[in-house]
Amino acid sequence: MDHLYELVERISDLLRWQQKNPTFRLPWRTSSFPILSNSSPLYLTPHPPVPLTETEELDLQLALQRLSSICKRCEESNIPLLIDAEYLTVQPAIDYFTYFAALQFNRGDQPIVYGTFQTYLRDSEQRMANGFQAAEEAGVSLGVKLVRGAYLTRETKLALSLDVPSPIHGSIHETHECFNSCASFMLEKVKKGHGAVVLATHNLESGRIAAEKAEELRIGKHDRKLQFAQLMGMADGLSLGLRNAGFYVSKYLPFGPVEQVLPYLLRRAEENRGFVSTSSIDRQLLRKELLRRLATIVVGRT
Repeated sequence: MDHLYELVERISDLLRWQQKNPTFRLPWRTSSFPILSNSSPLYLTPHPPVPLTETEELDLQLALQRLSSICKRCEESNIPLLIDAEYLTVQPAIDYFTYFAALQFNRGDQPIVYGTFQTYLRDSEQRMANGFQAAEEAGVSLGVKLVRGAYLTRETKLALSLDVPSPIHGSIHETHECFNSCASFMLEKVKKGHGAVVLATHNLESGRIAAEKAEELRIGKHDRKLQFAQLMGMADGLSLGLRNAGFYVSKYLPFGPVEQVLPYLLRRAEENRGFVSTSSIDRQLLRKELLRRLATIVVGRT
């Protein structure tokens, strides 16, 4: 695991340096979409990185082969594969892997491979727009999962240690605006048939805005290119409201060793600051849904 993490860090450094210096050659890099923008935190790679060794290039190729095998199984079962986002030190490599797979498996109408954009990052909207422009030129449909972002503390501390501006928006309000703007952009793409989106949010206002935008664009409720997602046990009222409105909704169930799942849930709590304040609304919506179901049972028995 440590070796793999080191490899994706090295690949990310090399991709960042190539963004700084387009003449910098990466012999292992295959066709891809733009991964970084000029507003991306390129300061994370201050010096020219050492090229990958032959062993590292072999490990990279094996990793890409394994990813292709997983995507092939997903394609055969018609199950989308959502590739999550991570720290900025490794995210460029993850995006490279994602676009590598998308070029192979997203040639049809319904994307199989989805990449994740964290909208608390200042460069997220531009990176997404750049990726879509290139994908449309290549005849590829991109799948996107939108989240607010999970590593606020880590990224802020790293920027402070390097004495550089934070890569994260300056306020939660700006993050909300970025998420809603990216969601609107994606809904426009869905309407035109150029992409698919999973809006992973526990924010009631973002859910409402996106649902209204979908209604305005007349995106069919049966259209699986638009889905919402929340964690099991979080924002259940929002999930019920969206589902009752006819949208596709998924509930994520994290599983694994406690020492791995707990940090994950804590990051989700940090990502969704202010979530607790919606608990009373959740209770109201859940109570309303419970009464509705009880009424249905009573009517069915009479």
